Amino acid sequence: MANLRTTPLRPVYAETGEPRCIDFGGWELPVQFSGIIREHEAVRQRAGLFDVSHMGEFLVTGQFAADFLQAVTTNDIRRLQDGEAQYTLLCRPDGGVVDDLLVYRISEDQYLLVVNASNIEKDLAWLQEHLIGDVTIEDRSDETALIALQGPLAAEILARCTDAPFAELKPFRFLREADVCGVKALLSRTGYTGEDGFELYAASGDAVRLWRGLLAAGAPLGLEPAGLGARDTLRLEAKLALYGQELSADITPLEAGLGLFVKLGGEPFVGRDALLAQKAAGVPRRLVGIELLERGIPRSHYPVYSGETRIGEITSGTQSPTLRRSLGLALIQAEYAAVGTELEVEIRGKRLKAAVVPAPFYRRTAPPARTDKE
Repeated sequence: MANLRTTPLRPVYAETGEPRCIDFGGWELPVQFSGIIREHEAVRQRAGLFDVSHMGEFLVTGQFAADFLQAVTTNDIRRLQDGEAQYTLLCRPDGGVVDDLLVYRISEDQYLLVVNASNIEKDLAWLQEHLIGDVTIEDRSDETALIALQGPLAAEILARCTDAPFAELKPFRFLREADVCGVKALLSRTGYTGEDGFELYAASGDAVRLWRGLLAAGAPLGLEPAGLGARDTLRLEAKLALYGQELSADITPLEAGLGLFVKLGGEPFVGRDALLAQKAAGVPRRLVGIELLERGIPRSHYPVYSGETRIGEITSGTQSPTLRRSLGLALIQAEYAAVGTELEVEIRGKRLKAAVVPAPFYRRTAPPARTDKE
């Protein structure tokens, strides 16, 4: 892995557990520290700590920053106030997805964009092609570390690390600057696990101090470091899309079930006309929950059949650690998407019985007062 990129936390992975690292889109990242199921259960029952410093961060600045973002993202940027964040997407003119991202409004003329690590260069080039007025984009990915603290005890752990008024934050709200473990960080009530939690953006040089401080504070409450494996099973149970699987240049947000974040009735944006046309004609494919009714695990790209007709494929799948069921997400022809529809999934040349089931598969039982993403 000599040629892979590493995050600022790579030197301290071995301080906790026995990390097993893999090549993840050109990054050397831990797939697990102590075991995927153990880490998954820690997040569901107590809390987990994730190094997600490979994500990309862009600072968008200028008098016309809001106008620019309104024209290139699918959600309604104008609804944001200072200290609020929003999930949104970048679309191609044909409606396919360039990337999904978070947008943080720091001020009227300054926004932070958080994009997927594998798409940093592509997203930056795409955004720069669409710049207007005085808008500038600064890539701050290399100088920014990102740590996610997730789980039902996340707030209790964080309270041991800061005096900042984070408890007042609703989901998708943030504090621009908080002192956490002696480190200045942007503190956001966001995450990618289906649990309550926080994401902390700090200078790369402060990452180790922040990581160690959070782990020390959370140890008495059962906090564990968690890797990519648990992050994937957690987000899958919560039906949170992953770019490259549930989203791509060939899959539209409407097909992926993300219409809530596509404001077709608002101002024009790149891809809006194509998405309006797709909606008017009827969205041809739907992302649905699938459960195998026979022994097996659905994996990405496994074909899905109705009778002798191939109707789509699995985008993500796993043996759910929480539910102990063999579950997956599948992009299939819309006419087969009704819950209860019996289908088959082909695994290594053998077709296994499956059924369309409700998704998300998991919802936390005691969410914060407000759970919208806008």
